Amino acid sequence: MRPRFHDWIKEQPRLGIGISAEFNARPSIRPLEFAQRHPGLIEFVEYGTEATKGLDVEILRWVDAGGAATYHFLDLNVEEDEDLDAEWLTATSEHARRIKSPWLCGDAGLWHFGPRDRGHGLLLPPIYAPESAALSAANLSRLMERTELMVLPETPPALHPVGEMHMLEWFAEVVTRADTGLVLDAAHLAIYQRQLGLDPCHGLAAFPVERVVEVHVAGGSERHLESGFRWIEDDHKAHVLQDTWTILETMLPRANALKAIVFECEHNAEEDVVDGFRRLHQCFPRGGAP
Repeated sequence: MRPRFHDWIKEQPRLGIGISAEFNARPSIRPLEFAQRHPGLIEFVEYGTEATKGLDVEILRWVDAGGAATYHFLDLNVEEDEDLDAEWLTATSEHARRIKSPWLCGDAGLWHFGPRDRGHGLLLPPIYAPESAALSAANLSRLMERTELMVLPETPPALHPVGEMHMLEWFAEVVTRADTGLVLDAAHLAIYQRQLGLDPCHGLAAFPVERVVEVHVAGGSERHLESGFRWIEDDHKAHVLQDTWTILETMLPRANALKAIVFECEHNAEEDVVDGFRRLHQCFPRGGAP
């Protein structure tokens, strides 16, 4: 029997400020070397991979040197029952435990179309509808029971969302039904709100921010076409848009379960991301949060 969320969260470590990484992505920033050159700026690594790929040299170097890490799946369609097959469950659990991840997380969208296949490279948002929320919550509950790890769905990027529910309304329904927390990607939410012509913080006042365990912050670039179409590209550049900072700073006072903030910036030059890490430490100082 898994613990209730509000009991579980009391036992979880405060990871602090982290950096993202993916399997063999050849990042410009290698965590161990960056941490040595800039002591205290990164406190953990969020590692993204597919179950069939597993762990790479960089993340093993980091954790074997004593670094904290979290496991981010890149291959689970939360809405689809068939994705919770025995092989995937076993491999994912083993990878997460090898890096001592305190929880599992991943975008609650569509990572593949049709059967899971290595190298698919897809990420679409879920269908923001009540039926999808109910199914996703049920599958998250199954996943937590089978892995014995809390699973935190992440708000995904979406330029063309489908469904009658607002993203935050959908995620509130999912995490409440599943009795879990979530990863709120402030950059993804900023993209979504801008695309719908809404204020960056629209819907946050009624959202269960007390279930946000982890926040992602990333750079984005404002783009436009001659036709007049405008959008924010989720490119993870070093420059973080003000909308993203506004979302983060608005939710922080109520985020009493927050344990981790990830700066998704590993493909930038070191000198370009230092200020971003420093600002995040000011937002989420050691000893100043759960």
